[in-house]
Amino acid sequence: MSRLSISVLTPTIGAVVNGVDLSKKQDDETIAFIRSALLKHKVIFFEDQHMDAVQHRDFAARFGDLHTHPLYPGVPEAPEMFILDNHANNPTDNDAWHTDVTFIETPPLGAILYAKLLPPEGGDTCWSNMQAAYEGLSKPLQRFLAELDAVHDFNRGFPQQGQVAKMAGKDKASKALEEHPPVIHPVVRTHPETGADGLFVNYGFTDRIKGLRRNESEALLNMLFVHIQKPEFQVRWKWKTNAIAFWDNRVTQHYAVNDYLPHRRIMHRATILGDRPYHRSRLPSDIKVAAE
Repeated sequence: MSRLSISVLTPTIGAVVNGVDLSKKQDDETIAFIRSALLKHKVIFFEDQHMDAVQHRDFAARFGDLHTHPLYPGVPEAPEMFILDNHANNPTDNDAWHTDVTFIETPPLGAILYAKLLPPEGGDTCWSNMQAAYEGLSKPLQRFLAELDAVHDFNRGFPQQGQVAKMAGKDKASKALEEHPPVIHPVVRTHPETGADGLFVNYGFTDRIKGLRRNESEALLNMLFVHIQKPEFQVRWKWKTNAIAFWDNRVTQHYAVNDYLPHRRIMHRATILGDRPYHRSRLPSDIKVAAE
């Protein structure tokens, strides 16, 4: 463990983990160190890594079961993985703030993204800390939001006429839409490991807030979507080939900066399933809140 160290990037979010080769099977102590760093810094980075798809998948699987995306193309030797290959004929759809896969009942714990091919310049990714964003709101607004639930909709993030659905093909896109009806999540989520509260609505998939009129819901969500973009909550990562980002999807949002076309950018991603979101005020009977 003496070989491992952490370089903090901002006071709010982001750190680089040094001294580990992720292509090798990690012992339990190293996995615990990485998990602890993830919980503390929300998104962690590893540089100069050299993994094949199976090694990438196996590392991600140390943190939980993996999600298979219903639309993005997979990696043949590791089908749980998927490829983000963006270029002039397939522009990115990730240039909006979002939390991954909140259109399912148990959204991901996190994701591990590996840079395979990068443009000469650009193609950065930004992450924002949703605990800090929640704590940056007034106490009355925090209390109001904590009582609310929101609808998350697959079709909002992946409309049938959108680029990802078109690339997947009509049959696959139609099946994915049918298999992913809208789901309900709390507007404020209590983190299952840290016990801290954070905003859990995102532009990518949150369609409306239950119990509010449509214009009220839109006004409130739009205010929150702008609020989470404050630089004080963010880290911006300049990618290098063979770098890896591992983020806690339960307490972050991210944005893929779309400034590199017509150049190509290829990333491989493994997505780790999480548990059903809850707020401490509406706690399932079988769950205890972690100490903050």
